[in-house]
Formats: sequence, structure tokens, C-alpha cells
Amino acid sequence: MKNKKSNQGLTVKKDENFSEWYSQVIDKAEITDIRNNVKGFIVIRPWGAMIIENMYKLYEEEMQKTGHKPTFFPTVIPEKNFKKEASHVKGFTPQVFWLEKIKGEDKIALRPTSETSMYEMYSLWIRSHRDLPLKIYQRANVFRNETKATRPLIRAREFMWIESHNCFATKNEAEAQVQEDIIITENIMHQKFKIPFLPMKRPEWDHFPGSTYSIGSDVLMPDSKIIQQPSTHFLGQNFSKAFNVKFKNEKGEESYVWQTCYGPAPSRILASIISMHGDNNGLILPLEISPIQIIIVPIFTKENKKEIINQAKSIKQKIISLGLRTEIDLTEKTPGEKFNIWELKGVPLRIEFGERDLKNKEVILFTRDTEKKQPLKILEIKNLKKLAEDYDKRILKKADNFMKNKIAEAKNKQELKKVLENKKIAKANFCSVEKDGAKCAEFIEKEMNAEVRGTFANKKEIPKGNCIICNKKANAVVYIGKSY
Repeated sequence: MKNKKSNQGLTVKKDENFSEWYSQVIDKAEITDIRNNVKGFIVIRPWGAMIIENMYKLYEEEMQKTGHKPTFFPTVIPEKNFKKEASHVKGFTPQVFWLEKIKGEDKIALRPTSETSMYEMYSLWIRSHRDLPLKIYQRANVFRNETKATRPLIRAREFMWIESHNCFATKNEAEAQVQEDIIITENIMHQKFKIPFLPMKRPEWDHFPGSTYSIGSDVLMPDSKIIQQPSTHFLGQNFSKAFNVKFKNEKGEESYVWQTCYGPAPSRILASIISMHGDNNGLILPLEISPIQIIIVPIFTKENKKEIINQAKSIKQKIISLGLRTEIDLTEKTPGEKFNIWELKGVPLRIEFGERDLKNKEVILFTRDTEKKQPLKILEIKNLKKLAEDYDKRILKKADNFMKNKIAEAKNKQELKKVLENKKIAKANFCSVEKDGAKCAEFIEKEMNAEVRGTFANKKEIPKGNCIICNKKANAVVYIGKSY
């Protein structure tokens, strides 16, 4: 039974109206609810919350593996902290939610990001080279007064993220952390969440306020717009000088620390997971973040209900012993309704069976990405682990192929325009990603409604020829695309 025959199913196709498809899938799969009547603030429903919790778990395990320690800082930041780093306050002030001032106290804001809160404490904690490196992260909600149109999970005024803020004795150590952040993104967002990305070192005119340079993980959505996912920033000594974060080396000499920060937002990454993998029947969830990895749907009558349910419980225990999360659907809905619901929610595998199947000592296995059913002997349930892993490999391969096929070279303005019209990312020679290239970037933005996203951050690409805009000698290979 297909979803289109159910009131709970999607009424549009993903490739025909992505925007409406996205709105329907996050609603009908019970990921979010926007009916709390506050623009840019949404409710994350249990199914969405369980997915995000699994995302947090994977990210935090990886960060702790690389030496980061967890912490929690206050949600509010005093105004005086913002003013300590001039470019930072200039960049973030328009987006800050200020709270009503309490008489006799400093004006405070809901945190848009935590540099100015955390570094005030770092100046108290760090004294010696023995206190370094300091690698701290927190999971936190941040608040930004987004004035553009908001979109659940994609563009919001509140989002859920992880932010790490690190201090080092040397510039080289700090820059090594920037590269480690890219590896963390690869290990988790790409390998676990199955979301390919381009690690882009942003042009000089487009970096995080207060940083020396920024790297954004650019992900392409099905409507061919780019969404920035985890970003990492090399802060140099800009903030350590503003907040007086110093240490003494082995010789007793005093110096400012070198800093980086990194911020993956699970709620925003979830938007890419939904969009990249989902189909016309709903979500398709990567194995490790699906709250239920295998759903069991027993089909019974009043006469054989007890026998069938007992068998379902036995199968459940076999699956649990394989290390897979599983549940039995014993709701009073029809089998067809149950099938539709779990397909909509993106559960990777489904086991269904009735009395006839049990007589044959088998069950029927449904695989979400292929939508194929196959008989599976009860004795072969031990093979489910490998079948689940194969499922994961297929959705990663499909996502990688999507990204690969969406990048095209452009050698002049005409080709650039054509690439963008074909809803792809353009790879092109460019005069400079320093300040000199800003005019060419401005031309692209005004004439083609696209942006120079930057250069590869973890590999060197050598330009050959001239800039596609000004025709001067190219000093960089850049990637150009349209974004949210």
C-alpha cells in the first residue's frame, strides 16, 4: 500500500515541489510543529528529538575522542563582553536578542554564540603552558534575530548546536585543530549522517566576525541551494588579546594564546538529512541516528493474536542481541496504515509476518531505501546486521553521487551562468580570494544571484588561466553557487 492512498501520506513529489515536500515531511513524519505562534521558534516533536539526541551522541563521542571536554555556560551574556572584540560585536549586534534591562544590573543578551562568554572565563583559568591545550565544548541552544524568512530547521531564530572553543600555545597547533575539525565533520556528518560536503575556506570578505579566516562545510540541497553546515574558525589571537587570555611558557615568558572555534548544529544538519535522503514516501534515515532501526509489524487475528505476539517478542530479542534498536508495533491501526507510518518516519528495515509466514518459518523483510520486500528465514535473522549495514552504504553512495554530479567547471561568464541555471555548483578560476577579488564576487552576486563560496580548505587546487570575471591572472580555484 502506497502513502498517496493514506491521509497521512505526502501529496507532492520531492522533485516537483521540494519546498512543499519538505514542509509536509517534517510535519507528517512528526519531526517538528510550527504552531506555537512565535516566528522562527519551533517545537521539536519526540521523533525529531530522538533523532537529534542520537546525532548529539555521535558528535560528542567523536569530540571527546579528540580530547574535547564537555561544559555548560549560561544562556545570557552581558553587553560589556560583546564590546571587547570590536569586529565581533559589529558583526553580531544586528542579530542579538536583548533582554529587558534589570535596574542596577548590566544589560544582557541571549547568546548568539559563546566566544564572549567563554573567553572571559578562559582568562581566569589559563595561567601556564601546563594549562594548554584547552579544548572545551558545550551543547547549547543559540538565539539570533534572523530578519529574513525563517524555515523550520533550515533558517531559524533558535537552533541547537555544539560549539567547541579551543586554546593553544602556538599558531601551528591552532591551525592543526582547524584541520581536525574538518576530519570530525567527515567522520560524523559524512560517514555517519551520509551527508557529503565541500570544506570551503571562505574569501577574506566573508568570514566569521572576529576571526582571521573561516571554513564552512557546504552542503547542497535537492533544490540546488547551498546550506552551510559545521563551520570552523581560526581566531588567531584576536579574542585572546581582547579578553587578556595569556600564558607563561617554559621560560616564564608571557604570550597570548592562539584560538579556534567549531560549531556543528544538529538541528540544522537534520534539515540536510531529511532533504538529501528522503523520497516521495517520506524520510529515509541513516542507520545510526534512526530511533528505531527495525520495526516489527505482526499481523494477527483475534484467534492467533497471542501466538503471533509471542513470536514477535522472540524475534525482537534476537534483533536486540545483534545490537540493533527495534520495537513491535502493537497499535490498533491496520497493517497498511502501519506500513505507511513507518515508511514516512524513515525506519531503515521492517519485519512483517502473519500466521502463514510463521508456518513457513520465515518473515517478510522490507528495506526502506529500495522499497523491496523479500522473505527471510527466521534462522537467518542473524544476517540483519549486515543487511542494515548494506542499507547504510547504499544511501551514502547515492548521496555522494548526487554531490559529484552537481559540480561543473565554468571557464567564462557565459558558462558560469549556464552552470548556475542548471542548478549546479560552478568550479572556476578566480583572480583572488583576498580583498582584490571582492569586486568580481560582487558582480557574481548582483548579476547572477550567486556567491563565491571559497577554496578547498584541505587540498590545494592550482588555477590555470584567467579569472572568469575580470580576465586577470587567476590566483585561486573557487566554487560558486546559490545559497539560502
